[in-house]
Amino acid sequence: MRTVTRHLIGGMALAAAAQFSTPSQAAEGGLSFYIEGQAVPLGGIVPPPGLYFDSTTYFYNGKIGGNRQTQIGGNVVANVNVNLVADFVTALWVTPVQVLGGDLAFAFVMPFGEPAVRAGVLLNGPLVNQALGRPAGITARDADLNPGDPIVSATLGWHSGNWHWKLAGVLSIPGGGYESGQLSNIALNRYIGDISGGATYLDPALGIELSAAAGFTLNGTNPATHYTTGNEFHVDVSASKYVTKEVSVGVIASHYQQLTGDSGPGARLGPFEGRVTAVGGTIGVTGEFGKIPVTTRLKVLREVEVENRFQGTIGFLEVSFPLWVAPPKAAPEPRPLSTKS
Repeated sequence: MRTVTRHLIGGMALAAAAQFSTPSQAAEGGLSFYIEGQAVPLGGIVPPPGLYFDSTTYFYNGKIGGNRQTQIGGNVVANVNVNLVADFVTALWVTPVQVLGGDLAFAFVMPFGEPAVRAGVLLNGPLVNQALGRPAGITARDADLNPGDPIVSATLGWHSGNWHWKLAGVLSIPGGGYESGQLSNIALNRYIGDISGGATYLDPALGIELSAAAGFTLNGTNPATHYTTGNEFHVDVSASKYVTKEVSVGVIASHYQQLTGDSGPGARLGPFEGRVTAVGGTIGVTGEFGKIPVTTRLKVLREVEVENRFQGTIGFLEVSFPLWVAPPKAAPEPRPLSTKS
């Protein structure tokens, strides 16, 4: 059980250690950089030293209805539906270096995907103002496959018996395929920092996992739209049970709260502070492909209690495996006792 758990930790902690961005325009577009439920299960664990790979496919279907307005790509729109699929490719390097007694890890994340956005009413913005653009009041659609902003992170993780905890810092760097004035963008086109902490209690004998993770997101300004998204708080919790050595099932709850309002000349709808709670479940399976341990996890959450945001269903399909894991350190050879005459 401990061998399987070690491989499972290595795979699943990869997604939690390298927190990724959401494929849309953050609170500026009624969504956020942080995706609810992404940090758990195993939200406090850093895997053993080595190199790991993760591919997380993110699914989202949501809408802002009831003639409510939002801004996307500098456009003011209402009655918006979004259906998107994006993939986040992550490389995680857990170094042999320890800082303050914790394991030091670095990650690089590259997102890409295709948000399909339909605005029931186009009210204002570049799509209206372009010389050959659409007139105000009509329906607008957009769907383009494009790369997102690259993301880097650094993590410190500690372990003591069944307890694991970590601190992480994430930076999203504007450098993706952002198209000003368009509805379909993966890139956020601004600097975003996220600082977080997580803790996990994992009992291999009982097959019980309990995790909690919380953090703050600090947003810069989108220079293309002159929109500054407010700062945000997020928290995730999970409880899982390993029904066998290879299969676990669990529940997840998440809450997001915008702490400061949006600002800047591009924020035409005012502070537009948002909040949302999401609840759902997860199932994970660990097996071997050849001699490589592979972890696959499915997570589905439904957003409830929503304000100034899209409301919909979130899905994750995570596939993680180690590329290389450092061998355990050999126990030191016993030293002969010295004798004195």
